[in-house]
Amino acid sequence: MDKLAADFVDHCSTRWQTGKSMLVCIDKITCARMFQRIEPRRQAKLAQVEALIPVKEAALAATTDPDVRERLARDIESLHGQAQWMESTIVEIVISEAQNEVRDFQKWAFDIIPHRMVMKTGFQTPDGKRVPVEDAFKDPRHPFRIAIVCAMWLTGFDVECLATLYIDKPMKAHNLMQAIARANRVYPGKDCGVIVDYNGMLKSLREALAQYALGDEEDGDGGGIVAPIEELVVALLQAIEAAEKHLLGLGLDTGRLRRATGFDRIETLRDAADALYTSDEAKRRFEIMARQAFIRFKALLMEPSALAYAERHDNIEAIYKKLQDRRDTADVTEVLKELHRIVNEAIRAAAPGGDHAEGLTVDLSQIDFAKLRDEFASNVRRKHAALQDIRDVIEKKLAQMLARNPMQMDFYRKYQEIIADYNREKDRVAVEEIFAQLVALASGLDAEERRAAVEGLSDDELALFDLLFREGIGKADRERLKQASRALLASLRDLLRPMHDWTQNTATQAEVQVFILDNLWQSLPRPPFSDEETEAVASRVYHYVWQRSASGRDLAVV
Repeated sequence: MDKLAADFVDHCSTRWQTGKSMLVCIDKITCARMFQRIEPRRQAKLAQVEALIPVKEAALAATTDPDVRERLARDIESLHGQAQWMESTIVEIVISEAQNEVRDFQKWAFDIIPHRMVMKTGFQTPDGKRVPVEDAFKDPRHPFRIAIVCAMWLTGFDVECLATLYIDKPMKAHNLMQAIARANRVYPGKDCGVIVDYNGMLKSLREALAQYALGDEEDGDGGGIVAPIEELVVALLQAIEAAEKHLLGLGLDTGRLRRATGFDRIETLRDAADALYTSDEAKRRFEIMARQAFIRFKALLMEPSALAYAERHDNIEAIYKKLQDRRDTADVTEVLKELHRIVNEAIRAAAPGGDHAEGLTVDLSQIDFAKLRDEFASNVRRKHAALQDIRDVIEKKLAQMLARNPMQMDFYRKYQEIIADYNREKDRVAVEEIFAQLVALASGLDAEERRAAVEGLSDDELALFDLLFREGIGKADRERLKQASRALLASLRDLLRPMHDWTQNTATQAEVQVFILDNLWQSLPRPPFSDEETEAVASRVYHYVWQRSASGRDLAVV
């Protein structure tokens, strides 16, 4: 039992990123005895992991080799995650209640009372509530991650996030089949469950399959139900090769990463990211392939034969992280400086006006886009990565603008048209044209963000003004619409402030709808607004106000 407990702790703590675990023991007393052995070993393992962290940190501080620093930083991050996981993980036995169980367990120096209390009442949450043990184990976010059982939860209890089943109990026939099925439920990030057999159940499994297999679909040797580790290793290799083949099709040989060190490796990772930014489809396909490789490698963490592919897996992971991670401050600064240099080269010289201010002033309307394309073509090495940087900025701005004002949707449509052209695998000239279009769109977004100040309105007032606006109105009526927007916003805030969750109540919805219509009947200029137009505008405003409130961005919050 000591040997089994040591192996369990080592295996389970190594697979900490895979999901929850269940240990199946032969009887209730054995569950308790395994708990007694597992807990002190888990604490000792946690101490070992925590002791490694300062050692790795000291090594990181002492080296300047970029490859070693990258590896050590990755190790430190993993150790912190493992330590946090182990420290927060709850291990609990889950067994049925029996008469005289307190006395029976005391014979083995085990107090069953606190464990029975948990099994009956569940785990306490920070707000004082209780979560049943069944719900806690099914919840991937709950720290109850290791269950020790003997009969309960082996049939009819589905835990999708259960990744590893440790079996130390002889089982046969349908009981064995159903127990194995506990680990094979479909779950995001989980390609298959892993079964650790401590008592040699393969013969029993073959007998069960011979009894329960469906005709000719199974051959009775375990195929289709339990895959040998060797087959999982082959599947891992196939996933890695698929990702590498995709990169090769984009012009990047992953062999460069295996040979590259130091700054050459950093350059290769940047080239890989640039190749994947060729189109959104190329990037998405790689991310799907990479995640499949990660899932399969994670399932084989304790398998020595899988370590032969660890370097190739790590290289794919490095490229994947290059796509996912936000650039650090220094890198962002260099990117922005490069983009500013490109734009500055393309701005026509203009004599200062009478209102010219001292300092750096860039008039985006004066950009010579033909020169901008030439500058981009001749001086930017990783064009697709540069385009992605601009896309990130534009998408963030668009999200903020559309959240405030849905009438700015035209900018989003224009952006989608530009990106659709980009994804059609255009030639080099087209990529340069798209760069210029994105810069022009970004300058348009900057101007649009300043429009509220130009109109003398707040952002919320401008959103209402755009909803009320119609073409062909004169200057006087335009000013009246501004006044109507200000008055309507102030009145709506007074109305909505005491109304909590008004979007969930039919009566309050009707009250707001009528209020908006009455307000616009009084404030909109007639002409040019007709009765039908007033009702249509009131409907648009109501839907805007409702969506703002339903999404948690209530107009009443200033």
